[in-house]
Amino acid sequence: MKEGILLCGHGSRRKTGTDAFKKMVAILKERYSEYEVDYGFLEFSHPLYEAAVERMYQKGVRKIYALPVILFAGSHAKNDIPYEMNTIQSYYPDLTINMGRHIGVSTFLLELAKKRIEEEEKKLPPLDRKECAVMVVGRGTTDPDANSDVHKLCSMLWDGMGVGFASVGYSGTAYPKVNEMLPMIDQLHFKRVYVVPFFFFTGVLLERIYEWVDEFNTTSEKEYIKTQAFGTDELMLQAFDERLYEAKNGLGNMNCQLCKYRKQIIGFEEQKGQEQVGHHLNVKGILFEEDEKVDEKKGVGAKIKNILGI
Repeated sequence: MKEGILLCGHGSRRKTGTDAFKKMVAILKERYSEYEVDYGFLEFSHPLYEAAVERMYQKGVRKIYALPVILFAGSHAKNDIPYEMNTIQSYYPDLTINMGRHIGVSTFLLELAKKRIEEEEKKLPPLDRKECAVMVVGRGTTDPDANSDVHKLCSMLWDGMGVGFASVGYSGTAYPKVNEMLPMIDQLHFKRVYVVPFFFFTGVLLERIYEWVDEFNTTSEKEYIKTQAFGTDELMLQAFDERLYEAKNGLGNMNCQLCKYRKQIIGFEEQKGQEQVGHHLNVKGILFEEDEKVDEKKGVGAKIKNILGI
């Protein structure tokens, strides 16, 4: 049976973010050359998951391992992507889709965050880590389970690197946002603060984080250092190796101990047992024309449409 890997992206309002995702796809295609590897997006960008699966199906793929290119298990990993996969699989009676886990709390992610900090340390004058603080930045979600994973990795990074202090800020949705957390840390005695965004690629949210840090740097006497996105570092690729192994061997189960949809969680009691339905249907593929439509020949008309964004 021919097998494939579907890389499930979120989608970006910035072409730079979409291009960075495609770079990862190209690297993983080479890494997983024994599989048919394709990709899709949840919102804003093309191709949609449905189009990618159709391409793979027409190439003879009958078993797909869907790997979310998602760091933390908010509603995208728990609701939107599973909803899409279940819906798409219902169209093909002879197709099986096994969904892997998001990256989540991972030793690879922890090591990569450490690596990003050390990359910046090498560029700066030596300073005792006890005089430094770290602010881990998560995307932020309405799911306390996903937010708690960011805090767990932050705590492990704090202990493992021996910095004087570490805390969490978010790009949005959750509290505190980066621009709210920066003044709090600024009240402490630490001389240097490493701001570590837990993001795969550049995009609107990461640009906003960097802008907040740059603006705050102009008024503070302390030193705020931004680290780079995780990108296609080998450690991140190893995290995908682990998720693929789990998906192939039936081990890709999400930890539901503190999931607000399975348990009554303080402040979210009414969401227990909520139906698993995607909520991005109104923004699927709205920004970019798909480059490689199934069974469609490209011509002058298609090129003009692509330029105009229609």
